[in-house]
Amino acid sequence: MRTYRLTATIWKEQEGYVAKCSELGVASAGDSPSEALTNLKEATELYLENALLIDDLLPIKPFVLDPLDNRGME
Repeated sequence: MRTYRLTATIWKEQEGYVAKCSELGVASAGDSPSEALTNLKEATELYLENALLIDDLLPIKPFVLDPLDNRGME
């Protein structure tokens, strides 16, 4: 099984924050950068579970999404 390191980009919108994993095209939102990242982790896990069920991906070991740079976001 391969391990992949995925990135998360987080930016401020008018009414909250958006987090996106560009490698998978998965995005989520929250009221703070940490909430947006937590929601993105959950959405990404669900996406990968689904992809594995339909044999769209090879099995992937657990991973951590790391924001590119969250200094000054909170």
